[in-house]
Amino acid sequence: MERKTYFVDVILPIAIPKALTYRVPGVLNEQVGVGKRAVVQLGNRKLYTGIIQTIHETSPSNYEAKYLEALLDDHPVVNDQQLEFWAWMSKYYCCSIGEVMTAALPSSLKLSSETKITIRDKSFAHWDILSPNEITLVEHLKVKSPIELDEVSIITQIKTVQPLINSLLKKGVIAVDEELRDRYQAKQVEYIRIHASLHDHKDLELALNQLAKSKKKLSAVMAYLQFVRGRHDSGEWMDKKTLQQNASVTGTIVQQLLDKNIFENRFYEVDRIPTAEATQDVTYTLNSMQEQALGQIKRLFTEKDIVLLHGVTSSGKTEVYNALIEDQLQQGKQVLFLLPEIALTMQLILRLQRRFGDVVGVYHSKFNPQERTEVWHRLNENVRYSVILGARSTIFLPFNNLGLVIVDEEHEVSFKQSEPAPRYHARDAALILAKQHGAKVLLGSATPSVESYWHASSGQYGLVEMLHRFGNATKPSFHVVDMKEEQANKRSVAQFSSILISQMRKALEGGHQIILFQNRRGYAPRWQCETCGENPKCQNCDIALTYHKNKYVLSCHYCGYHTPPPPICPSCGSGALRMIGFGTEKIEDDLLPIFPDKNIQRLDLDSTRTKNAYSKIIRDFENGEIDILVGTQMVSKGLDFKNVALAGILDADRMLNAPDFRSFERAFQMMTQVAGRAGRGQTEGKVVLQTKQPDHWVIQQVIDNNYKALYAAEAQERSQFKYPPFYRLINVVVKNHDRNLTEEHAHELAFRLRNHFGEMVLGPEFPSVEKLRNWFQMNLYIKFPRNYNAAKVKHTLVECIQQFNGESRHKKTRVAINVDPV
Repeated sequence: MERKTYFVDVILPIAIPKALTYRVPGVLNEQVGVGKRAVVQLGNRKLYTGIIQTIHETSPSNYEAKYLEALLDDHPVVNDQQLEFWAWMSKYYCCSIGEVMTAALPSSLKLSSETKITIRDKSFAHWDILSPNEITLVEHLKVKSPIELDEVSIITQIKTVQPLINSLLKKGVIAVDEELRDRYQAKQVEYIRIHASLHDHKDLELALNQLAKSKKKLSAVMAYLQFVRGRHDSGEWMDKKTLQQNASVTGTIVQQLLDKNIFENRFYEVDRIPTAEATQDVTYTLNSMQEQALGQIKRLFTEKDIVLLHGVTSSGKTEVYNALIEDQLQQGKQVLFLLPEIALTMQLILRLQRRFGDVVGVYHSKFNPQERTEVWHRLNENVRYSVILGARSTIFLPFNNLGLVIVDEEHEVSFKQSEPAPRYHARDAALILAKQHGAKVLLGSATPSVESYWHASSGQYGLVEMLHRFGNATKPSFHVVDMKEEQANKRSVAQFSSILISQMRKALEGGHQIILFQNRRGYAPRWQCETCGENPKCQNCDIALTYHKNKYVLSCHYCGYHTPPPPICPSCGSGALRMIGFGTEKIEDDLLPIFPDKNIQRLDLDSTRTKNAYSKIIRDFENGEIDILVGTQMVSKGLDFKNVALAGILDADRMLNAPDFRSFERAFQMMTQVAGRAGRGQTEGKVVLQTKQPDHWVIQQVIDNNYKALYAAEAQERSQFKYPPFYRLINVVVKNHDRNLTEEHAHELAFRLRNHFGEMVLGPEFPSVEKLRNWFQMNLYIKFPRNYNAAKVKHTLVECIQQFNGESRHKKTRVAINVDPV
């Protein structure tokens, strides 16, 4: 019988418009499968690892399909629902499915391509055509071949080896190949026991007598015998590291005993992520408000797929989440618990693990690639994890029985990925993910986004509200400080008003803790010459450098460029340099002389770069070891500390005056969230809000905790001026290293787009920061009504940009599409 010829469409991790078709070798017909990884060739030599999207019998009409090189998996690593989700994301966010694949897969599942160098002929002897360095390399290759590219530098003592490789390639002496290497290795632990041949007591005694002269070897054997003494199985395996610790011996000693067949070993595959047991003796009781909210959510879920839970800070939303999770687990379903960033997971993961045990998994960027891959595999195999807690990338995991998606702090900007593509919003994408699985979605926030509240108000989502704090906790009282008056009367110290210092003293004297909020890290945002006004700027970006005192550098928070502060002005030579503004580092520094006997710590990106730094700071604050916690937006998000009596907002004006149509909404959200950290236990909470605009209407709504008034004003203004949620926005960014070409090409693209969309096209214009990472950029916006055909708009937009990109004069210009920018 004639064997069928199969073809597969393979998604490659590169920005090409669609999957490419490859021919399946006959020997792989039985093994090929959707969702498996395949090694394929693109171009003349380059190997890629792709994901098989479809299997069919139709050869491509416009090119000859190459053969698959190899299959890497016995079972799919990506399931059908994930592929469907990738396809939706690619279409909705106007990017390639390969870019989605790159974002979705843990790096350990994306094989790395290693360059291998081999000698063509080991009998080669034409030394006269080679340079001394080439002779050195060829002589080495005669002894050992192939070698990896990074070994060439070691062998020849040359830093830049590419010219040397190219020369030998042209002379036909060497060949270069790519080898794909799997990055993921399961973690294995070595266990030890007495060799099976020595289970007879006489044989063991004889072996011990032979070790009499080696105290360390004898100590190792005795440590094992002590371990199994009194155990049911005298041949039980013992962890090698435990054995070494108990016997105070090195691994070399244990290896020598293995070589002598006194010990034997075995390797067991273990989880990298430790298990956690549920606390059995804790009872969980909801109060009447939580019970009512839970009942309303369940009733609404019978009618709607999405419910918005609007619960004020400290209302007890987390226990409502937990009750819903428990219901799902009893039904054998999985739960995805999304948080805007890793900063929120530490307290929540402990709470969830105490309640649900080791079925709770975590997935976030602070995990190393091997840990992330392990979570992926466990979910794919339906082992261990039923509740997954994590940041935005968690939506890409291989769920197979998803029943509920919880999006906590759904209003947070951190859910939106800006760079690179796909520029997705995890909250919005989670709604589609849940729909594909037939799951329900609960959006939770004390300060919902205007878009989500509009959906709820118009009946598209269900709406449940919890408008009172849990237990006897009262709403914090506010002190609004007019900083113009404070500074005019010289009552302030550094950036602290006299009222803030007074309230801090009272809180500390009462044994309470304090949180101070300033959404800017570093010491000072600007380092300015008093004579000519010059500010040192980043060499890659159009932005002033931020001074970091601890490292004594001026640093760019966009690209990472840094340089020592100049002793004199590079423009005019003046030595009169001063720092303008303040960040978290300066606040911490200025607090030390005011409260010298108190423990002051920072919680920002600079202080939490290591894997466990954040959890240590939170644990220390929770245990009362830190008196004053100074932080950026990290301190505002969902943290629950019972002893915080005072929250200080040091610069409300910066949030209120941001050049963004969402600035009032975000200022309200941020200030309300910070204020919500105070008075969560039995401690009375106070908030000191420093501003030069004390009568601003948004500040009044923060004081009154009146979200509905804020929403009503914002909705009216956005409806009038055609902004989301009443209109949709697509941002098109044109980039080039040359400013003039950026402007020229942006205007050309705008002209083309106006031929299709007319007045719906706005711009182009340079943003406030017009150069980032050496790329000048201009913004175009397409603004269209909600009832417009969005899919048609995107299709036309993508076609227009593809034509633009296909013209040779635009080859150095990049165009990025950002759907639903935030």
